[in-house]
Amino acid sequence: MNNRALYMRILGEIRPYWKVVSVSVICLSVAAAVDAGLTLLLKPLVDQNLQASALVRSLAWILPAQILGLALLRLISNFGNEYTTAWVSSKVMHDLRGKMFARMLSLPVQFFDQTSVGVLLSRVTFDVNQIMDAGTKVLTVLIKDSLLLVFLLASMLYLDWQLTLLCLILLPGVAISISVVGKRQRRLSRETQAAMGKMTQILDESLSGQRIIKIFGGFSYETNRFGQTNSNVRRLSIKQAITSSTNSGLIMFLIGITLAVIIYYASLRAQDGVLTAGAFVAFMVQMMALQQPIKNLTKINESLHKGLAAAESVFAILDEIPEANQGQHQLPRVQGAISLQNIRFAYSDDGKPALDGISLEILPGETVALVGSSGSGKTTLANLLPRFYELNAGQILIDQVPLADYQLANLRQQIALVSQDVILFNDSVMANIAYGSEVDIDRVRQAASAAHALEFIDTMPEGMNTLLGENGMRLSGGQRQRLAIARAIYKDAPILILDEATSALDTESERKVQDALENLMQGRSTIVIAHRLSTIENANRIVVMQQGKIVESGTHQALMAANGIYSKMHAAQFASV
Repeated sequence: MNNRALYMRILGEIRPYWKVVSVSVICLSVAAAVDAGLTLLLKPLVDQNLQASALVRSLAWILPAQILGLALLRLISNFGNEYTTAWVSSKVMHDLRGKMFARMLSLPVQFFDQTSVGVLLSRVTFDVNQIMDAGTKVLTVLIKDSLLLVFLLASMLYLDWQLTLLCLILLPGVAISISVVGKRQRRLSRETQAAMGKMTQILDESLSGQRIIKIFGGFSYETNRFGQTNSNVRRLSIKQAITSSTNSGLIMFLIGITLAVIIYYASLRAQDGVLTAGAFVAFMVQMMALQQPIKNLTKINESLHKGLAAAESVFAILDEIPEANQGQHQLPRVQGAISLQNIRFAYSDDGKPALDGISLEILPGETVALVGSSGSGKTTLANLLPRFYELNAGQILIDQVPLADYQLANLRQQIALVSQDVILFNDSVMANIAYGSEVDIDRVRQAASAAHALEFIDTMPEGMNTLLGENGMRLSGGQRQRLAIARAIYKDAPILILDEATSALDTESERKVQDALENLMQGRSTIVIAHRLSTIENANRIVVMQQGKIVESGTHQALMAANGIYSKMHAAQFASV
């Protein structure tokens, strides 16, 4: 996307607030006119008020009154501009962050497999701020300083048009400087965005994994890794500062040359009587005043290119294609018949298939256990049911309806998941158990009781209202897993996916939770993924997977009698106990 398209898109985010922006533009215009008007008042001050005469003495109050009026107008316009600009800026940042958050949550799981969370955090926090430099702040400088430049030049033309034309000799040099430096600033801004994203990524990984860093002695490694990225950010910041300083210095040099020439010719014209003393003073002050808007307009290039570089990354996220959701089929509650018909799936186009020709029928209320070595495709198969990933071939049906025909939210409403990687939110126990549903305290307690979680919840300082901390780190692994099971019980979905649901439990807790799960699985279609074969012996059917294929299927007794792969797995596991 080119610069013009990017900037027009930024303006598109500001456009809904055009009324407030219009007020800001009016205030900016008034402020620019007042600044130019104050310099023009120098002519009557020198030519009239400083003259010794009775008439001048009697009218001496007029000029101070004009100055006071203009100062009051400047105060009001400045406040109006600052307030409206801050309001629009904060509103647009609020909108962009809201859109980014909503879009990221709607993106497919595969996007997050390929993108660092730290980079995404940087986009939402750092990059959005940079965009506003290219939005309201740049717009403010562009309008105010451009108008001030026009008003000052108009005043100078009024005072002496010949001298004013001499001032314009610096404009081609300024334009060339802006064009050349702008390209370098854009490139440096892109590199800075990437470096900031990497630094945020390292911060996120290091702070999240601080226990691993401590126990495995990774302090020096992580410190060096962060130090290198931090130094890179610093190096790029210095390059940007040098580029901006060089640009501003060159322009100031061009202004200095022009100023020297103007002063020389203005002095000659004043001596010849063409310019009055007041006009000469006013002209020179206006000439000096030109430096600031020109300097601001050249510095705007730096903020503009930083914002455009940030806009590229932000709009790239907003332009990501969300999960496919064209299905219209909706049911209050499915029966739970699941049919997998010759499904194939690979995590990348050229990668080895994670699932290769899987066909499986699960009847309503049936419990099917998936077993096999790591990497055999068990979790992948379970992840396809809620459409975390899209199939490469074949199809999956629930109640004879293809998954793609279901409205996505309705499909996921039918499924409860308890994963080996328990995710809890920094909220109350009650909110975590009832997550995504309306809170019913009686149902919450029933679900917690069924998951054998009440025994530790009731000992907490505030019971159900106790905050769990980040990802429930105040709880033990078994307690966190029991809360996750309570959440699945509370949801009461007709289809259950239990991915190592008892992996973090001790023997006593596992027995309690296993009893709760067996009661929960009654009347529900359940897929159980387990490494502990003792936990799935009562499953209606056990499916053995290897390298993305089903190699055996049957009850525990039938598979043991067949003396095949499952039997050997069972014997090896119990021999090591």
